[in-house]
Amino acid sequence: MIDLMPTSEEQAAAIVRAHREMNRPLAICGGDTRSGFGNAVAAEDRLRSTRLSGILAYNPGEMVMTARSGTPLAEVEAALSENSQMLAFEPMDHRPIMARSGEPTIGGVFAANVSGPRRLIAGAARDSLLGVRFVNGSGEIIKAGGRVMKNVTGLDLVKLIAGSHGTLGFLTEVTFRVPPRPKTERTVVLSGLNDAEAASAMAAAMALPVEVSGAAHLPLTVTWKFLAGKLPEGEATVLRIEGLAGSVDARIEKLVAAMSALATVTRLDEGESRRLWREIRDVLPYADGTARPVWRVSVAPGTGHQLVAALRLEAGVDAFYDWQGGLVWMRMEADPEAELVRRFIQLLGGGHATLIRASAAARAATAAFHPEPEAVAMLSRRVKEKFDPAAIFNPGKMG
Repeated sequence: MIDLMPTSEEQAAAIVRAHREMNRPLAICGGDTRSGFGNAVAAEDRLRSTRLSGILAYNPGEMVMTARSGTPLAEVEAALSENSQMLAFEPMDHRPIMARSGEPTIGGVFAANVSGPRRLIAGAARDSLLGVRFVNGSGEIIKAGGRVMKNVTGLDLVKLIAGSHGTLGFLTEVTFRVPPRPKTERTVVLSGLNDAEAASAMAAAMALPVEVSGAAHLPLTVTWKFLAGKLPEGEATVLRIEGLAGSVDARIEKLVAAMSALATVTRLDEGESRRLWREIRDVLPYADGTARPVWRVSVAPGTGHQLVAALRLEAGVDAFYDWQGGLVWMRMEADPEAELVRRFIQLLGGGHATLIRASAAARAATAAFHPEPEAVAMLSRRVKEKFDPAAIFNPGKMG
């Protein structure tokens, strides 16, 4: 595959125009750390953003940053850390689970709408995105949104680009919110609850006036892989509290008092808490160097454990739960079992399943993204035709 790495937005636009004239498809890529999932892309040339790098505007007082799309995520996070700010949506690092190297880019984060444990209170990556610049499939440079949220049409366009996985345009610049980083955090661990009991406990915790910012359940099959095996014995239901030290202490006491009636309760200090939620974010138990299929399943929080229980009657599956049980990470022991997974999701009220990892043969035979209802699929096709009329961007990526 030939890598094309423009150093300017205009150069990127010229490359796109040339490929449209030749009807020659382009694979769209940043740091190449997330391109391993999704359907296989039918393209021999790859347009990469890695030389479109650098923070263009950042005033901590405004809590907004603008950066070129190929800026390494580590560079963005380092600048934010110096000013006690953060990406609220806590983006996952896919490198461990996908066994890939390279440097994630800020454009790749938004193109894939990558969101971690704090999503349940902070929203997804797209909810922090204020503006974008990108090159469309006709080689035109498009600007949408901006540093202040005013243009409703622009905001809709911004949200369309986020999560489109490079199928609608080649991102060149992103503008996004960067709120203050919590001063400290603690995590409460409830031990010994089964999946159904944990779902009830997490729902009860989220209903308390203590501002839980992370709620996950780790069954026995995975608990030993977190914190190097130092979690308390038994299943672990973990609840995170963040903020000013005094406030965190007071809210932790309220949370412990409420949860002590449900299970044995222990506490993690700040360092242990930060490490644990990084490991949950990056799906550490399944970063095993294999190609065993891994699904990312989004359902209603109360139905995640029901889905896993139903699947275990017919297939080999391991799982743990984030987002109060609404995000289920599942590793299959053999085949992806896509038809089975998606049929049970439908029976339990709906949701979607994305195949994140699988062997090359399994990926070729399985639709990575959840099939859309016909009306939505028709709208998606119309949007694609508008943005990329010659269909040269990431053909096949999303089906």
